[in-house]
Amino acid sequence: MKTGHSGMVPLVDKIAYGSGNLATGVAMQIVGSFFVFYATAILGLPGRFVGIVMGLSILWDAVTDPVMGHISDRTRSRRFGKRHPYLLGGALGIAIVNYLLWTIDPDLSPWAKLALASACVLMFKTFMTVYVTPYTALGAELSTDYNERTTIQGVKAMFFVLGLAFVSVAGLFWFFKPTPAYPVGQLNPEAYSFMGLASSIVVMVSALACFFPTLKYIEPIQQRSGPASAETAYSLKASLADAFRNKPFTMVVLGYTFSNLSSALLGNLGLIVFTYTFDLSNSDIAFIVGVQFLCSILSQPVWGALSRRVGKMPALALGFGLSIVGSLYFVVLVFLRAPVQGNALAFLPFAISAGSGIGALFSLPLSMVADTVDLDESRGGARLEGLYYGTLTLAYKLAQAVVLVLIGVLIDILGFNPSAPVQSTWTVVSLGLVLGLGAAASFTAAIMAIRHYPLTEARVHECRARIAAIKALAAEAGASEVSRA
Repeated sequence: MKTGHSGMVPLVDKIAYGSGNLATGVAMQIVGSFFVFYATAILGLPGRFVGIVMGLSILWDAVTDPVMGHISDRTRSRRFGKRHPYLLGGALGIAIVNYLLWTIDPDLSPWAKLALASACVLMFKTFMTVYVTPYTALGAELSTDYNERTTIQGVKAMFFVLGLAFVSVAGLFWFFKPTPAYPVGQLNPEAYSFMGLASSIVVMVSALACFFPTLKYIEPIQQRSGPASAETAYSLKASLADAFRNKPFTMVVLGYTFSNLSSALLGNLGLIVFTYTFDLSNSDIAFIVGVQFLCSILSQPVWGALSRRVGKMPALALGFGLSIVGSLYFVVLVFLRAPVQGNALAFLPFAISAGSGIGALFSLPLSMVADTVDLDESRGGARLEGLYYGTLTLAYKLAQAVVLVLIGVLIDILGFNPSAPVQSTWTVVSLGLVLGLGAAASFTAAIMAIRHYPLTEARVHECRARIAAIKALAAEAGASEVSRA
């Protein structure tokens, strides 16, 4: 079985690597979808404080991403390579802190609850960085083939979406079942501790399923990287500057950043809007989210085939376009709020369109980043996948941090009262419009950012040929030095 890093990667190895992204999806979604609701409705914390905590945690997460990527690039372990040590340590930290976050006692004083929630969220984000940045860089190192990279990212994206679905769909169907004491299941404090324990177990199992089968790739990746001196000579500041001089990489960063703002809106306002604007039950919300996730998973082979046919940038732009259509349909539903309240089927066009479009976001930009690393290396630069992927997440998380603070403030300004069973019409309509129009605007900006992306398959093949020529010259020079000695 071929285990090299340059050609086709066996399907079983793609699945093994991709399974590690189940941990990412579960961990990201559990905080992204439930923390704001949990902190306001269960712990009783003011929305503005919750927004500040989330904003600061994402700011910290963003700043540490390129640092972690730089550390991972410089790590040299003959047995575990540059990435694997952080897969285990990061996953273990995520699992422990995640459980602690959802077991905070609602009867504590407000300041004690705020302090504990803040500490847990900051630690959670730190361990997420330790795990996710090296894990993502590992995926770019498994193959140097233009199309194989997209396939690897497509399998990885499927597991990511399964992680999102586990939390969102299983959470509403399983963890938050209505009870006589809590007819609205997400208002049951005990359900959150159960969810925390189950999700932490999934994180560890997922990380281990990725860790052991991909150990065999460490040696081939090390052989390709060659001596450590070229990579470790770069300082973090110099590496960041070099990355942002790579114009195609900057385009991907901007497109990824703008499109991910919609995720911040949906993740932190979605449950509130579905619950209060449209009076949807747990099962209704789970159905809508489940269809959206299913479409994201099923669309992966389509986006892979389309990118091979027309290129990665046009395929990604089409994905963003489908997401815009879904977002605008959602806006229409807000204006037609009365006749669609409690009707989950009315949201099917939104779920199908947005879910399929977002499927492109889960795989194509990450594959495009690997191509921009080739471009940098072909120009004589060092190959620093960890730094590049850390920088990618730095940019979009900085933007998300600002958006999350604004969401927390908007929740208060628009009059949302978590203790009231019924919200004002002004409040629920305004929150729905913020969600729908904000998502449409973010995807539009993403299309504008990537429209001039130049790296086609032919261009990437040219880069790979130049890299091979550079390595051949270096090998000849090394052989000449040895013969003279």
